[in-house]
Amino acid sequence: MASMTAKENNSTSNLASISSLSFDSTPVKADDLMSVMTPNIKRSLFPDEDEDSGLGMDDHITYTPSLKKSTKRQRTEDGNSTCSKRPKTCTDIKAVVTKLEENDDFIADGSRLHTLPTITGKHSDLKSITPQTLADVINGHYNDVISDYKIIDCRYPYEFEGGHIRGAENMYLHETILTLLREPTKDKQIIIFHCEFSSERGPKMLRFLRSKDRELNKENYPSLNFPEVYLLDNGYKAFFNEQPDLCDPVSYRPMLHSDHSEDLRHFRVKSKSWTAGEKRRYAKRSMRF
Repeated sequence: MASMTAKENNSTSNLASISSLSFDSTPVKADDLMSVMTPNIKRSLFPDEDEDSGLGMDDHITYTPSLKKSTKRQRTEDGNSTCSKRPKTCTDIKAVVTKLEENDDFIADGSRLHTLPTITGKHSDLKSITPQTLADVINGHYNDVISDYKIIDCRYPYEFEGGHIRGAENMYLHETILTLLREPTKDKQIIIFHCEFSSERGPKMLRFLRSKDRELNKENYPSLNFPEVYLLDNGYKAFFNEQPDLCDPVSYRPMLHSDHSEDLRHFRVKSKSWTAGEKRRYAKRSMRF
């Protein structure tokens, strides 16, 4: 590959710092920037088209130089591609991607099969479990195969206070979800997300965590802090109907409870303000490029 000029070096260095993970912001979307970037900037900022699936990875593994080179130099580079220089890394990544594509029973880093039995839920891209399976986890039936578990309740605080699954943590804001990535990781730990029906808030926060986890570990694909994450099928309502003794207090307060209309408006605004702030930051960053 031709040596970088000092100007290109500075651009690459600046982009590396801008694209690093920040816990109070999300990365700039590639589509917003592609039209104003040079090829070198694109390769630095967006090494993969889809970090989660690994698809499009070959686009950056094999680099085709745009400048004309001598025949001798061209033969040298043809025989020394990025993949041949790092055969173990390339082979390992491709093997994991193939494994995940051929068998979705593997967890997201391809290291092992899912510990819990899953079902086909409302969201085909997420792994769902039944209320009974979660009850079995709480009752210790999986203690020999998991080291730790977290139950993340994405409902609003007044819903959580009106009744929640034993041991659950209330996280309804994006910035609160990000705190999970600051915690020490453990081998064979799992996370279960849910909201009232597991239709919108729970799935959205699960996907947000996975996206940020991929970003945090983008230099070490397919590693993740939390490769094994589940969604509770049909949410707290279904769990309360089946396992009321595992709820504290033994009660169910719906989001649309008539006594909490003001609370609903307040927490909806609060939860959306973070997203609005992120959109403004996207626009500012786009202008910088």
